[in-house]
Amino acid sequence: GSHDTMTYCLDKSSTVSGNESKLVKFLNKCLPCIVHPIIMKWSITQVLTVTEQLEAGVRYLDFRIAHKANDPSMNLYFVHMVYTTVTVQDILWEILRWLETHPQEVVIIACRNFDGLTKRLHNHLVACIKEIFQCKLCPRYVVPTLRTMWHLGHQVIVSYEEEVELEKHCELWPPIPYWWGNKTSTRALIRYLERMKRMGRPGKFFVAGINLTENLRYILVHPFGSLKKMTLQSLPCLKIWIKQQYPGPKKKCINIIAGDFIGNNDFVKDVIELNTKINPPLHC
Repeated sequence: GSHDTMTYCLDKSSTVSGNESKLVKFLNKCLPCIVHPIIMKWSITQVLTVTEQLEAGVRYLDFRIAHKANDPSMNLYFVHMVYTTVTVQDILWEILRWLETHPQEVVIIACRNFDGLTKRLHNHLVACIKEIFQCKLCPRYVVPTLRTMWHLGHQVIVSYEEEVELEKHCELWPPIPYWWGNKTSTRALIRYLERMKRMGRPGKFFVAGINLTENLRYILVHPFGSLKKMTLQSLPCLKIWIKQQYPGPKKKCINIIAGDFIGNNDFVKDVIELNTKINPPLHC
C-alpha cells in the first residue's frame, strides 16, 4: 500500500486545506514565501504517479478526498495540507484504464477524511465510483478470494469512511483500520506496531502504516529536512522489520503494509515476498 497516495501532484499554488489549524493558515497567509515551501516539503509522501505505483505492485490506495472551500463546482480533489492539481474523477478513470489492461489484478481503494464534503457531494462521489467501475466493484457480501473475484469479474474493493453512504450502497466496504503510529523516530514506530500486533489483528482488512510523521518540534530542529529525507533514513531499519512479518489470520499476523515513497529501497518487493511464507514458490 501507499500512504497518502496522491501527494505526488500537490498544487504549489493551492490554498491550505480547511482542515488545518488556524495557526498554519494564518502563518501561510502572512508569510507565504516562507511557510508554503515548508508545507510542501513535509506534505509530499509519494513521487510515483498512481499508474506507476500500480505498476510497481501497490494494491492499496489511500485517498484523502476534499472539496475546496468556496468552490461552487462539484469538483473533488485529494488533499494533504494542500490540494492536488488533479481531480478524483480523473484518477478513478486512470485506475480503470490500468485495470482493463490487467484483468487479474485487484485494487483496494480507501476513501477517507472527506474534507468539506456535504451530503450532496458524497452522493456525487459514490455515483462517480459506481459509474466508472460498474461491475468491477466487489460488493461487500462477497468473500473476496482471488478465485471468486476472477470468476465474477470484480477488480475493485472500495472502503468508505462515511456510515450513511455505507448503509445505502452494497458496493462500498466499511472503513479499513489504519495503524498510524504518529511517531518521528523509527524505533518508536516499530514499538508502536509491535504493541498493536500483541493486541491482535482485526478480523478483516487492516493496514500497518510504516510511515513516520513530523511534528512542529521536529521541523524546527531540522530546518533543511523534508519528509522524504526523514523517510529514506528510516527505510533500512523498517526493511528489517518488514522481512520479519508473517501474513495470515493468526493474532500477530500482518495484512496490508503501507508506506511513504514506495519506489525506494525495495519496499514493494519485500512486502510481496512475505506471501511466500504462506505459499512457497513452486520449483519446476
